[in-house]
Amino acid sequence: MERQLTQLWYREQARAPLLQPLAWLYGRVVALRQRAYRSGWARSARAGRPVVVVGNLTVGGTGKTPLTLWLAQALTAAGLRVGIVARGYGSRNGREPRRVDAASRWQDAGDEPLILARRSGCPTVIGSDRLAAARVLAAEGVDVIIADDGLQHLRLARDCEIVVVDGARGIGNGQLLPAGPLREPTTRLLQVDAIVVNGNANHGSLAALLPPAVLRMQLVGSEAVSVDERVRRPLASFQDQRVHAVAGIGNPQRFFAELQAQGMEVIEHAFPDHHPLTATELTFADALPVLMTEKDAVKCRALANPRLWYVPVSAQLAPHDAQELLTRVLAKVRGSAPAGGR
Repeated sequence: MERQLTQLWYREQARAPLLQPLAWLYGRVVALRQRAYRSGWARSARAGRPVVVVGNLTVGGTGKTPLTLWLAQALTAAGLRVGIVARGYGSRNGREPRRVDAASRWQDAGDEPLILARRSGCPTVIGSDRLAAARVLAAEGVDVIIADDGLQHLRLARDCEIVVVDGARGIGNGQLLPAGPLREPTTRLLQVDAIVVNGNANHGSLAALLPPAVLRMQLVGSEAVSVDERVRRPLASFQDQRVHAVAGIGNPQRFFAELQAQGMEVIEHAFPDHHPLTATELTFADALPVLMTEKDAVKCRALANPRLWYVPVSAQLAPHDAQELLTRVLAKVRGSAPAGGR
């Protein structure tokens, strides 16, 4: 069902008439909730440190986590102590905040927070109550908090909002859930501090939506790492080979296309986002190498199969766009004095 809906949502001009009444109802709930926060009926609260939210408008992967890592590194290089907060989807963590570090188990931390903690080296806290999680980081003395996702988590007051848009998929059919992939109406794009398009904005639905000042990034992967972390080799060394490609992410086709662009003949194996892969699902009746995403690999380290490799990717922005994004974020962060709740 999830895959069928996704295929429908991301076909431009596709419609789901039976789901339109539910989409209308969902839109009314979103509008009423936003109005409640604007009017003061519901209240946002400050964490005690400036908060930067990296989020999206659509269901499915857009590249938020790589951009969060890029921003954490850029702010650290600017002399700030950065903390990261995330929901921890798929973890066994409850509502209470929990620290994540490089030694955490993915079952306890969730796949994306574990990657964030390992690659950024920043204090990372998960919890469905992101305000409480952010306050843990503030109490530890960080200078700025980056929320990976959480654009719709209005209870956590924020100083800067960045929306990441998938250039290839755009906003799909432009419909709200469940008739389309949108979590909020596209007018929300007019309210954020920066819009970053991941890849080329070649989806027709984007043309009329994006302002001229949109920033752009690419996800770049240049090496393959064995799942047990012992061996690294150039990704190009798989060129002209047949490989199994495994992806349990929001947009598996992006990963498959990346490998094909490297000259590989790809046998595709798509799984639902955050899917916990098993040894059986990774056992194929041949000796071909198996390449997967880093998000999948954190759940496979115990399998110890020498055929298994993952491809870490990083966000890459053109120098002008990188400087522009950092300038916008620093202006918001440095212009916001630490404060208590309100």
